Amino acid sequence: MKYIYIVIFSLSFLVISGCASSTKKLPSSKELVTAEKLMRSGKSKEATKYYQRLADQQSPHQNQYRLLVIESLIKSGKSEDALTYANTIDAAQLAPQAQDKLKLLYAQIYLNSGDTERALAMLDKISLRNFNRDDQISYFQSKAFAYSLAGDLLASANERIKLGEILQDPQKIYENNTAILETLSLLPSHALQTTEGSYDTLSGWIALTRLLKHRHSPDFNAALNDWYQMYPNHPVTKSAFIEEYLVSSKHVFELPNSIAILLPESGGYARAAQAIREGFMAAYYNQPDIGDKPDIRFYDTAANNIVAIYQQAVSDGAELIIGPLRKDKIQTLASLADLTVPVLALNHIPGLHHPKLYQFGLSLLDDAGQVATKAWLDGHRKILILTSNTGYGRRIAKYIAGVWKTIGGVVLESQTYEPKEADYSKPIKTLLNLDESEQRYKKIRRVISTVQFTPRRRADVDAIFISGYPRSARLINPQLKFYRAKNVPVYATPRIYNGRPNPGQDSDLDGVQFCDIPWLLDDDFEGELSMDTLRNTWKQFPSIYLRLIAMGIDAYNIVAHLGKMDGILYQGATGNLLLTGDNRIKRQLMCAKFIDGIPQQMEFPENSSIYYENIFEQAENTEATPQDE
Repeated sequence: MKYIYIVIFSLSFLVISGCASSTKKLPSSKELVTAEKLMRSGKSKEATKYYQRLADQQSPHQNQYRLLVIESLIKSGKSEDALTYANTIDAAQLAPQAQDKLKLLYAQIYLNSGDTERALAMLDKISLRNFNRDDQISYFQSKAFAYSLAGDLLASANERIKLGEILQDPQKIYENNTAILETLSLLPSHALQTTEGSYDTLSGWIALTRLLKHRHSPDFNAALNDWYQMYPNHPVTKSAFIEEYLVSSKHVFELPNSIAILLPESGGYARAAQAIREGFMAAYYNQPDIGDKPDIRFYDTAANNIVAIYQQAVSDGAELIIGPLRKDKIQTLASLADLTVPVLALNHIPGLHHPKLYQFGLSLLDDAGQVATKAWLDGHRKILILTSNTGYGRRIAKYIAGVWKTIGGVVLESQTYEPKEADYSKPIKTLLNLDESEQRYKKIRRVISTVQFTPRRRADVDAIFISGYPRSARLINPQLKFYRAKNVPVYATPRIYNGRPNPGQDSDLDGVQFCDIPWLLDDDFEGELSMDTLRNTWKQFPSIYLRLIAMGIDAYNIVAHLGKMDGILYQGATGNLLLTGDNRIKRQLMCAKFIDGIPQQMEFPENSSIYYENIFEQAENTEATPQDE
């Protein structure tokens, strides 16, 4: 399964290792010798100064020196400066070997700025026959990293398998093998399947990944011996890698022995907490290996002091705390100087950072930002905004306008509608300037009584954003078409879809595009945790709580992967998940378009270089639970 996503948030990207020079031998000089010595000792920033002195001088080797400057800048984390130098090089003047080196450096620059699509496109243009071993290593490292950021974990693992074939250093081989396992372990269970009778290297890694998930089973050793017999030519079969990996102190498959869940059992958040709990326990019971399962204890946060509950959970032996849900309680825990046991909070507070507190929530504003990104990448620049006249609607309008203006777009008009009404003609006509057209007609008719009138909507709009629940959206979309906006693309926030296909009513939403969680949209999200399998679970809840069930599924499944999610996307029920530098788990949604009343998955151009970190951090607070309207 391959998801198509947009990355719209700031990432703490790993800096790709610099590659050894693949250019002709340069004449020895004091500056060059000093720079190379500094690079070998890891002082790339200092080395840059010496390389720049050489690169800024006119000489037959100027472009070769520039390549060295670019490489040292990349290793120093200064990708923008590296790009400036790269753009000074006329690639046509380079030999084929140096041209490919420049492409590799460009790819690394794009990766460090988050532009996965351009990085992969550049890497695909490289001819490996022009590379020495060191350059080939950097090539496969870069490509594996690019695929992992794009969410194509199988492709990432394949590139690391190729990398393993040319590595010689034992420690590097061990690290690469570990990375293969960690990458594959982030795939959902249904994706860890191999074709019957397939015994190639990738199939062996997939089978080993499945096997290691059951390492505490009484039958594990026998199963491991069977794996050795089944894959006698696998790269790790004749090495001690698996044994060394199993005795390592910490690896991706480990779960805490005991988890405390802090959720309210009464009050306004109780129903939302119940939905999260149902999803969490479904994922827990879906884990087949009993030996791997941690003890789970639930603590009611509705009445008691959250600090006292936390301390009680720690005293009871909890090695991880999941919850609370309310922001005020999360803030209280974050104010503690020392959290002896880490916390996975089930909401997000902008600007909050604590080294032992992770934040995972379904931010309504983030969802709106991703829809805006989709529209921008579709080529639209001038937009109209129509939201409900509620606290939620006004926040969404303000947020989308802020995102749009930040990236250089224009908000032509913003209007609100009353969600309890059925006729939205007044705000829609104002939005489309039809009311002004009618006023002009009335003025002209006073002078020329026989004049004919055909109202005209404004012609400068590229797209329209709407927000609201299905009832409102089903009324808005036909009225937009009635008022001559039939050919204007309409984008909406996820709330317009209740998660249950209803082509009879949702045919009124045809043409509307939105972004939502894969659990609701992706037919490939199969297995014991699919929406279809969990039908009896979610049928007991109103539609608005469905996404929280998926959140509960992910809250359990990501526990074993938290240590690696800062560099590898986890394909979850709520989206592709990535851990940012401030310990927040950000989500990448799947986009869809209503066709014949059914949401159909869409492909759209990836462009990971568009970030809205400041907008996200400045956004008004919004709860993870259903509210408003």
